Order: sequence, then C-alpha cells, then structure tokens
Amino acid sequence: MNIKTIARLAGVSVATVSKIINNYPDIGDETRQRVLKIMEETGYRPSSSAKTLATKKSHLVGVVFAGKLNVDFSHPFFVEVINAFKKQIGLLGYDLLFFSNEKFLEQGEDYLARSKYFQVDGCIIIAGDEVESSVSDLDASPIPCIGIDIELTGQNSCYIMSDNEKISTKVVEQFYMNGYRDLGFIGLQRASIVMQQREQAFKQSLKQFNLEERPEWLVYSKDYAATDGYEAAKQLLSAEVLPRAVFAATDLLAFGAIRAFKEAGLRIPEDIAVAGCDDIEACRYSDPPLTTVKQDTDKIGRLAAMILFDLMNKQMDNRCIKVEPELVLRRSCGTLPTGQ
Repeated sequence: MNIKTIARLAGVSVATVSKIINNYPDIGDETRQRVLKIMEETGYRPSSSAKTLATKKSHLVGVVFAGKLNVDFSHPFFVEVINAFKKQIGLLGYDLLFFSNEKFLEQGEDYLARSKYFQVDGCIIIAGDEVESSVSDLDASPIPCIGIDIELTGQNSCYIMSDNEKISTKVVEQFYMNGYRDLGFIGLQRASIVMQQREQAFKQSLKQFNLEERPEWLVYSKDYAATDGYEAAKQLLSAEVLPRAVFAATDLLAFGAIRAFKEAGLRIPEDIAVAGCDDIEACRYSDPPLTTVKQDTDKIGRLAAMILFDLMNKQMDNRCIKVEPELVLRRSCGTLPTGQ
C-alpha cells in the first residue's frame, strides 16, 4: 500500500493525497474525509520520508556533542539541559537524532553532510573541548543551529549560555562579605570559552574588591571529573600559605577539592571554604552541603528549543542569550549552620 494506491482508490491525484497527509487547507472536506477513510480502512500510514518530500521538513533535530573531548551524558549540567530541550521541542512536534562522533572523527568529521543526509530541520550543538572544524561548517550553513555554551556566529544560528561573568562575581562577592580575603581558584587546563570567562571574571572581581591575585592559588585540573578536582586541590595544598576560600569552576571539581582538603586535615568551612558552580543534585548531599551557583538548566533547555523553533521558521536572527545565574548558599562557605 502506497500513496499512489490510495490516490487510485479515492479517485484523486497523488498531489491531492499528499496535501491531505500534510494538512494543506485547500482541499474540500468531502474529498479529505473520503481519502482519510480509505487510509484508515487500508491501515496506510505515510512514511516520514514521504512527508519530508512533500513538506521539505523532516521534523528532526540533530543533537551534536561537539569536541574530540566531549562532555556528552557524563556531565549533569548538559543532561538536565538536554532533558528540558527534549520535552519542549517534543511539544513543538520534533524528534531528536543524536550524532555519534567517536568512529566518525577517525574518518574525517562532517556534521554538515550528515545533517543534510538525514534532512534535519535544525541542530542543537553542545560544547566540548577541542571542537572540530566541521562544527564551524555546520554553523555557517543554512541549517538553523542553537549552541549551548559555544559561540556560534552563523546567520542562521544563535547560542545560549549562563552569564559566566556574574557567576564568578557572585562567588567572590559572597566570600568577601563572609570576611574572606585570600581567595583561590580551580579551573581547567583546556579552558573552553565558558571556563575562560569564569576565570577572567574571577580575577577581575579580585581587583574590584582590592584582593591579591596570587599565582600559586590559581590551579588547573586536567578534566571535569571530581578526581581531577582532587588532584588540582593537592597542587594547591603544596603552597606555603593556603587561601581562606576556594572557588572551583564546576561542582564536580569542588567535590574533589573537598576530599583533598579533608585528607589534609582541613575542616570545611572552618579552615577553608569552598564554592562550586552548576548546582547539580549531589550538592545538597555532600559533606558539608556545597555552596554553588545555580545555572537554570530548565530555562536554558526550554529557551534553546523555542529559539531553534523560531530559527527553523525564519522568525529569529543571530544573537546570544545570557541566562541569569543564582547563588545558592550552603554550609561549605560558612554562611549557614550545620545541616544546611
């Protein structure tokens, strides 16, 4: 059973059946009902490829975890963003197609060619480290793209990120109000644009409050995991004088740092205060509960879906959207009593 058979049984043209399948308004109600009844009686269901051919839309959105060292589903922040995006874009009638890149990278990456092959209507690009040149090709193409924590400049692209300058500013300001003047920072060796912004804002905030920037208190982890934060904190512990408070650029790094500090006999926050960033669920249950900066993952994901939808319907131009972060105070920075 195919569209030609349906057209023959209904006594109409193939074009008429195609229009009915894709809800075109210029078909009489009697004809529409006759064709729909035949489709129901025969059990015919139009394939997605037939719909795509007729409407030039696949209602598929490609999901690209960019970078040779990508964050994918191992990072709680991006998982929460994708979940929110999936729900919102699903309500708008789209399915997701995830692009893998492990073997693909070995053979020469080309996200644009794959997007064309699968006829996706748009793409969401999640930032990683060492982003492939093919991402730039996709960004510069006519395919609408929305980036998360990656700067896109194409005419059919937008990107969303938390206001990373404010993230660091809020942490330094809180440390300052708590009476801490000697501040350290744990960042990443392979600094993405997001991490660069957080570090630069941290240093700028030190200047704003007339606080000393000491090179030995600025340490860098190899990766995002708690084990990397642990190793970076051990490097910090080798300093002759320790900072009174430390801002780790992510919660996972903060967890590792807390373990290293405890193993060295330091109390948190009595001897050294710690703050992170992301407000992943584990922050509530760490010991002590972790002060952090909440990135509104639900808002970022839903905004990404709505903006991409407008891009795909040519109702949005290139721009950057920054989402306001929120400081979440818990006991690790000495603000709240035991148990909070």
